[in-house]
Amino acid sequence: MSGQSLLVPGELSPTRSVPGNIRRPEYVGKPMPKPYTGAEVQDAETIERMRVAGRIAARAMEEAAKLIAPGVTTDELDRVAHEFMCDHGAYPSTLGYRGFPKSLCSSVNEVICHGIPDSTVLRDGDIVNLDVTAYLNGVHGDNNATYLCGDVDEESKLLVERTREALNRAIKAVRPGRQVNIIGRVIESYAKRFGYGVVRDFTGHGINSSFHSGLIIPHYDSPHATTVMQPGMTFTIEPMLTLGTHEYDMWDDGWTVVTKDRKRTAQFEHTLVVTETGAEILTLP
Repeated sequence: MSGQSLLVPGELSPTRSVPGNIRRPEYVGKPMPKPYTGAEVQDAETIERMRVAGRIAARAMEEAAKLIAPGVTTDELDRVAHEFMCDHGAYPSTLGYRGFPKSLCSSVNEVICHGIPDSTVLRDGDIVNLDVTAYLNGVHGDNNATYLCGDVDEESKLLVERTREALNRAIKAVRPGRQVNIIGRVIESYAKRFGYGVVRDFTGHGINSSFHSGLIIPHYDSPHATTVMQPGMTFTIEPMLTLGTHEYDMWDDGWTVVTKDRKRTAQFEHTLVVTETGAEILTLP
């Protein structure tokens, strides 16, 4: 694995503004969102709105990823995604969610998830996950991907490629009538072939008008994940695989989650809707 030094917190830039005409999620300015009390199955009109929000989230992530290179700060990636979403009438869902201060999550190397964009400068050989969610017309679209920065070592490249494949395999396992634990079973069995850890405490989730509806999608084979998938159900799958342990520590910022052994980790995510025959990805650019 790359011999990069471990990450340390950087400096935060001022909070970015969102034009006043852009609709905010109800949780902005509050310590936490209202509990979701609606259904996990969405009607066709809601799903269509989620396709639009998901497309903007995917395109915003692509635009930010174009800048990934040695010498670029994670704050600059945040700026690009923020401006893209605002320019397309969408609110960056993470901005103000439970106090999160930025418009995307940037998780580099040993950061499993929820890294906060700041003055951290990307280095040659880093891997960086961008997690972007857009809120538009009352619904959210959530996606993430892990990118290579410069000349990345083979072990890290394989981790990234195989994490993407784990997501693809999990999506293919989605079928109405199946319990959601098939998703984690597929991911975990694939990851075990390579000796990877599978993060357990951070999961996929139901998503619709709520950023996190309460539905949990584990990425390991959980006997408790017995919810049966139904056509119209919307949720994310976002496996986090590690080169070592699945256990983690959290920085003092209350957000940044790092592997306990500080080995590298990768993640990929799509928002999906269950169809009559499988799954449709709603976060395609």
